[in-house]
Amino acid sequence: MMTQLQEKDLRYIWHPCAQMKDYEQFPPKVIVRGEGVWLYDEQGQRYLDAVSSWWVNLFGHANQRLSQVLAQQAQTLEHTIFANFTHLPAIEVAERLVRLTPQGLNKVFFADNGSAAIEVALKMSFQYHAQKNKTRKKRFLALTNAYHGETIGALSVGGVDLYNEVYTPLLLDTVRSQGPDCYRCPFQQQPSHCQAQCIEFVERDLQQHHEEITAVIIEPLIQAAAGMKMYPPIYLKKLRALCTTYDVHLIADEIAVGFGRTGSLFACEQADISPDFLCLSKGITGGYLPLSVVVTTNDVYEAFYDDYQTMKAFLHSHSYTGNTLACRIAQEVLTMFEDENVMDMVQEKGAMLRRQAETAFCDLPYVGEYRQIGLVGAIELVVDKTTKQPFPSEERIGYHIYKEALEKGLLIRPLGNILYFMPPYTITEEEMTFMVTTTKDTLVNFFAERELV
Repeated sequence: MMTQLQEKDLRYIWHPCAQMKDYEQFPPKVIVRGEGVWLYDEQGQRYLDAVSSWWVNLFGHANQRLSQVLAQQAQTLEHTIFANFTHLPAIEVAERLVRLTPQGLNKVFFADNGSAAIEVALKMSFQYHAQKNKTRKKRFLALTNAYHGETIGALSVGGVDLYNEVYTPLLLDTVRSQGPDCYRCPFQQQPSHCQAQCIEFVERDLQQHHEEITAVIIEPLIQAAAGMKMYPPIYLKKLRALCTTYDVHLIADEIAVGFGRTGSLFACEQADISPDFLCLSKGITGGYLPLSVVVTTNDVYEAFYDDYQTMKAFLHSHSYTGNTLACRIAQEVLTMFEDENVMDMVQEKGAMLRRQAETAFCDLPYVGEYRQIGLVGAIELVVDKTTKQPFPSEERIGYHIYKEALEKGLLIRPLGNILYFMPPYTITEEEMTFMVTTTKDTLVNFFAERELV
């Protein structure tokens, strides 16, 4: 039976990434407060947020330090136009990002969400080449299973049919290369010994199309929305070299993995590369407010720097560009990384998760693989471990497990047949044990009841 607030919600709200008809039988939980890794609903039930509320929360809900900073900033300045105006939080964030990001990234452009950052990078790259008289460069190269957001440009470089297919007539003409798939590797390699032979698919397409390609876009180390598909750093290293050879930009979409998720502050560090554009969002504000940035090179910046009459300026703006409240939170998040040894915390929690998860899941007959990078873990559910046959999508295995886990106080939103862990960095060992054991109990009960094993 629905509560009054649930009924009102369904009367007026259209929720994202959902079939609203499902909500009539499984209405949304009405969350009234958060504390640490926990969310509390109107009836007092609590849920461990194992997905950091769509991968944004780093330091727990209602974090005292961040909440205090936000309240203080709101008393002095909430927002100002960012064209011909600026403010201290934005200046501080930009300066720190230039210092922290890979070498050569020296200019920061603010936007207000991940998809917007991708659009900025795509437009900048195209306009850069146009202003260098490379007028044939009008296409982008993207990978299968990629996800870069849900605006039209971002969808155009995405490769997950669930999001793209219906909009195909609207999308840009993108060169699509086979991306890495370590679990179902076409070359039968293991990630630990892999030399990224699969980069040959990108190399072939760059050889054929480089004169018309402006940029290659990639999610470093983890193709997140495709099912937390993970691949080794050597792939990135080889891709960077190819982009340099063929005179195309490299756009690194670290919206999901930036700010420590993979065990390094930025995933590109693990390959020791610098992209031409680094897109960041999600964790930049610790889960408090929407903000994104594109960090790029002096070379890109200088292609736009000229007298006004040349019309070379980058004329892209959003109303909330460089929002003061969001920038002040981002400033504090970056300070916390320095003050609280956050990367040591991520390494420690990542090792803890790996120990618990490998013990819990690897021997289950319907778990094809448990994989992990940093503090991101993923369980791939399969019909058969030997053939790696996936469950049919129409069975919605992940969705049913998600519902059962939620009733046990655990939020693990699935990606098809993949369940994943991406908890706040502040999760304790006891909370992690609850997360892992509840997931295992739910899996065991689910498959036993349905006699699928």
